[in-house]
Amino acid sequence: MTSLGFLYPGHSAEDDYPRIEQLLGTDIRLDVIHTDIGEDAHRVDALLKMGAPDRLSAGVEELRLAGAEAVVWACTSGSFVYGWEGAHEQVRALALSAGMPASSTSFAFTNALRDLGLRKVAVAATYPEDVATLFAAFLTASGAEVLSTRGAGIITAAEVGTWGEEEVLALAAAADTPDAEALLLPDTALHTAAHIQTLEKTFNKPVLTANQVTTWEALRLTDRRVNAPELGALFTRHG
Repeated sequence: MTSLGFLYPGHSAEDDYPRIEQLLGTDIRLDVIHTDIGEDAHRVDALLKMGAPDRLSAGVEELRLAGAEAVVWACTSGSFVYGWEGAHEQVRALALSAGMPASSTSFAFTNALRDLGLRKVAVAATYPEDVATLFAAFLTASGAEVLSTRGAGIITAAEVGTWGEEEVLALAAAADTPDAEALLLPDTALHTAAHIQTLEKTFNKPVLTANQVTTWEALRLTDRRVNAPELGALFTRHG
């Protein structure tokens, strides 16, 4: 049994994880611990507080007791908002606090792109434009080329969590561009696990979504490769 740990802020789309767990197989467990979200706002000051070391370290003891072998901070905006170097420091502090390999959703995106051998991307973000631009800058720092960035202007994770397939597809369509090799949907508050196959068929390219890549990153930290076509190209190319 491989046990993977996730620190997830608040409550929005955490039910993506049980869905993903069912698709991965019987020997992988996804343990989700909820961290204090503080103020629910896609605003830089609130996001910096959300990803603060004391907020993250508060959940690691429960993950250790659950037998987690790796931990991922399952929040994109609460990691890239620190910038490239700051996000590295955030992960280093989490690894020290947890006593196990650690990463964040922001690095999950960059590592997944590298693994797929893709560089040119389009970003379909639920965030306000200024926050979406910070994610684009983070991707650029990793070596990716961001061809298009679309922000939906939503302030709260709670509202993002109410979106269904129709809204997800509309946002993706607004962001996609023919030259993009991959389409990225970065918010872990957005339900996407049930829509990945539809998205990839619609746009005819790999689609990376936050809770999908977060799970993949935890598997990467434990040296696991899983063939799960329902989770898209990221989970099939090594099948």
